[in-house]
Amino acid sequence: MEHKGFTLWFTGLACSGKSILADAVADDLKARGMKVERLDGDIVRKSLTRDLGFSDDDRRMNIERITFVAKLLTRNKVAVLASFISPFNDIRDYSRKEIGDYILVYVKCSIEVCEERDVKGMYAKARAGEIKKFTGIDSPFEEPDKADIVVETDKQTIEESKKIVLDALDNMGYLPN
Repeated sequence: MEHKGFTLWFTGLACSGKSILADAVADDLKARGMKVERLDGDIVRKSLTRDLGFSDDDRRMNIERITFVAKLLTRNKVAVLASFISPFNDIRDYSRKEIGDYILVYVKCSIEVCEERDVKGMYAKARAGEIKKFTGIDSPFEEPDKADIVVETDKQTIEESKKIVLDALDNMGYLPN
């Protein structure tokens, strides 16, 4: 099915529900016959950006590379669903400017709930000093100042959050009729 390309960029703390929500939205878009690609932080860090660490400069380079890929896919009429912590407003602004058809989804969730959901124990390790530069603990996360969509995954189910995202995409004219 022919449709306009766009990048739906999910930002939020680790364990906020970015990937789960992006996967749910991707499944819905695929069911509508749309061309969809998922770019996810954990997967991209194992391939495209495996040479990068977690310094502020490396985090920026990580997002710059992902932005380049998302831009190529978007201009080729693909719905790109990118889920990355992407903690800084300036790098999210860079991505918006580069990609063009960019919709920022802030997956808002309290750090307490993120820690409860953390099956890998990353937050506990960060609080114990075993992981350095962990976003939300000893590295900042700037709440988006230009979010197009906000979902609150500590107050909504994934289905409720997905509906908010899909309704917004429909209102913006990105979903085929």
